[in-house]
Amino acid sequence: MIAQNDGKMGKMPYLIDGHNLIPKVPGLSLGAMDDELSLIDQLQVFCRISRQQVEVYFDGAPAGQAGTRRYGQIPVHFVRLGRTADDAIAERLARLGRAARNWRVVSSDRRVQAETRARGAEVVTSEVFAAEMRAAQARADEQPGGADRKLSSDEVDDWLDLFNRGNEKPG
Repeated sequence: MIAQNDGKMGKMPYLIDGHNLIPKVPGLSLGAMDDELSLIDQLQVFCRISRQQVEVYFDGAPAGQAGTRRYGQIPVHFVRLGRTADDAIAERLARLGRAARNWRVVSSDRRVQAETRARGAEVVTSEVFAAEMRAAQARADEQPGGADRKLSSDEVDDWLDLFNRGNEKPG
């Protein structure tokens, strides 16, 4: 069974398989240099509009880049090379124990879905979640200020940190 947010469900947080979701989001591509940041930007809109919590997992982080960082209210887990986001999500569900049933996992990967169900969490396919993101973006665009809204101070800090990292001199 695939969970869909029809407005009747309570607010359950999401664990998101980021690289599985990216190809399902119109305008995003795994081949793009900024694919992960673009997804995070869209997830920030989704969280703000839908008042949902998400955690995102991306695999393939090179040495020195692995770890968890916050982008606004979103914890983003960059999983080191040699491990997968699938494994990290399964470990997170295991740590949650019985509380896993209060979470949704976004992935269209059958192995992730099977692990999710085995832990009692709900499955949301990447396609369904991408549609929920589009709906949230449409609602955001209809709000006063819409696409021209001001960034929060957390978002400004995140962008400054990102740009300043690129200006650091080696050595």
